[in-house]
Amino acid sequence: MKKITLTLVLAFATCCYAHADTLGFAVGSYDFDGSNSATDFRLDYEYDTSVWLDDLKPWVGVQATTDGTVWLGGGLLYDWQFADSWHLKPGVGVGYYSRGSSDLDLGHPVEFRTQLEVAKDINPNNSLGLAVSHLSNANLDSINPGVEVVSLYWHYRF
Repeated sequence: MKKITLTLVLAFATCCYAHADTLGFAVGSYDFDGSNSATDFRLDYEYDTSVWLDDLKPWVGVQATTDGTVWLGGGLLYDWQFADSWHLKPGVGVGYYSRGSSDLDLGHPVEFRTQLEVAKDINPNNSLGLAVSHLSNANLDSINPGVEVVSLYWHYRF
């Protein structure tokens, strides 16, 4: 398992270095409304290239918690600048999930992540955001409790 995680992290870092334009770091509360809470850490990379629509962008991400939960995946987000320095960023992704030592069993190794973030530009290269996300296996398994995460993001644009 450690080799798979290391390989995915290295592949993620390599592809991000070569192609992407925004790096996001986040810390938050995993299962913030439940009894299995843990601290959640994220590293997301948003690509500069729009697909199908303007401002619809691919992203990849790594998510890990203090109880050993890991999620590795990617998807699409829409970066809508609705005011001079404000962004609304809904996104959806799919990835590999490992429970670690958490008591919360999400039921399947494939988990979908939906997220809604509101971010404010601090300067041309930096922004801060608040995000609410949900992980769920979309009924791929009979066990599908889902989990909510609230995160504070810092984004750095290259």
